[in-house]
Amino acid sequence: METNGSDTNLRWTKSTSIRRRIILFPLPFQGHINPMLQLANILHTQGFEITIIHTEFNSPYHSNYPHFIFKSIRDRFFEIESRLTKEDASFFVIYLNRSCEEPFRDCLTRLLAEDDEGSISCLISDALFYFTQAVADSLNLPRLVLRTTSLASAIAYGALPFSSETGCFNLTKDSNYEASVPEFPLMKVKDVVKMTTNPEGMGIFVTNTLKQMKASSGIIWNTFEELEQPSLETIRQEFSVPSFTLGPFHKYFPASSSSLIEQDRTVLSWLDTQAPKSVIYISFGSVARITESAFQELAHGLTNTGLPFLWVVRAGLVPGSKWLESLPEKFLERLGDGGRIVKWAPQEDVLAHPATGCFWTHCGWNSTLESICEGVPMVCSPCFVDQPVNARYVSDVWKIGVLLEDGFDRVGIEKAIKRVMMDKEGEEIRERITSLKEKVNLSLDEGGSSHQSFKGLVDYILSF
Repeated sequence: METNGSDTNLRWTKSTSIRRRIILFPLPFQGHINPMLQLANILHTQGFEITIIHTEFNSPYHSNYPHFIFKSIRDRFFEIESRLTKEDASFFVIYLNRSCEEPFRDCLTRLLAEDDEGSISCLISDALFYFTQAVADSLNLPRLVLRTTSLASAIAYGALPFSSETGCFNLTKDSNYEASVPEFPLMKVKDVVKMTTNPEGMGIFVTNTLKQMKASSGIIWNTFEELEQPSLETIRQEFSVPSFTLGPFHKYFPASSSSLIEQDRTVLSWLDTQAPKSVIYISFGSVARITESAFQELAHGLTNTGLPFLWVVRAGLVPGSKWLESLPEKFLERLGDGGRIVKWAPQEDVLAHPATGCFWTHCGWNSTLESICEGVPMVCSPCFVDQPVNARYVSDVWKIGVLLEDGFDRVGIEKAIKRVMMDKEGEEIRERITSLKEKVNLSLDEGGSSHQSFKGLVDYILSF
């Protein structure tokens, strides 16, 4: 759905007195593009003019945002795109920080030179584009960063030891994978191992990201204070720059228009035929991959529950497969009307649908927030980067879901889903996440924590 600055569902009226421009620069992956463009829309409602600098790789659809100016820069991502299924996430982040520096500097320099009225207030870059701090400093332009993870995961990144020399990565067959990590006791060794296959690379990009976050003019977080109050206090102690918690961003508007994958909206009419809170929704995001054997265990586990399900199987979810070739033999025949499998779904609408009773997720931060906002309990199967941290908070701290700790096993899958959908524990989980849903709405209302943080951000940008 297209959004613009005059949407009647917005919680704040648009100011006509502000004519300043903000330049935004998202990291070119779906989980980073979505919140950056949502933030851009939010700021546009307050009268800010928006320019988006973006890479050629995963370029956003300009036609969805006629109220923005877009500037594309070369990124040379085509040189390494073939390695998407082989390399750790840190490899791509480090590469983009190197390949984008010169074209980004040239683009930003031109924009500032063309700004005769001095209307450009600041740059907001994805925090993982850490090179942008030096560029902004050289051009005397304030740089804020958008951190697209939870507060808790940012703290965990700073605490965890990313080195192949540490016990978390220098493992043997006798290692205790169940042991807590001393630097961040909520996490187990097996959780940290999932976060990266390249600890040295992860260490480089985490160190650079945190250093340049601290050097920035401020940090914007897609979260809300009531969810992460203890973590927010820690962040304020460790980062001397202002932090603004004005999330969840997607609640400011109807469904997002920033998906890079075509959504199958026919699933909504199928959900209309299902009983309330009866459907399991399964999606592992836009990047995660699982093995063929895990895919088949997943399929068996789902059918063994006897519950209807909506399963997003993205092309390439199983490396080397085009779509459903890896399903168990005659799976679709046996499934009949008991479930739907699609390539991509309008997730916010699915989670908001009364028929959806459980979300089996990879625990990417956007998905986690969306589930909280709709009061949908989670089953967690984290894959990498911040997802294991988010999953631990969902299951062990907020207690709004259950964690599949040991991979994909049909028996464990069936048990976990039934814990959420059928057991007394599931009722308690639903009560807790429903309470958080109510707190989300209060935080966005006038005078609420996110509302106040947003006002503070607007005033802060206007002070530059």
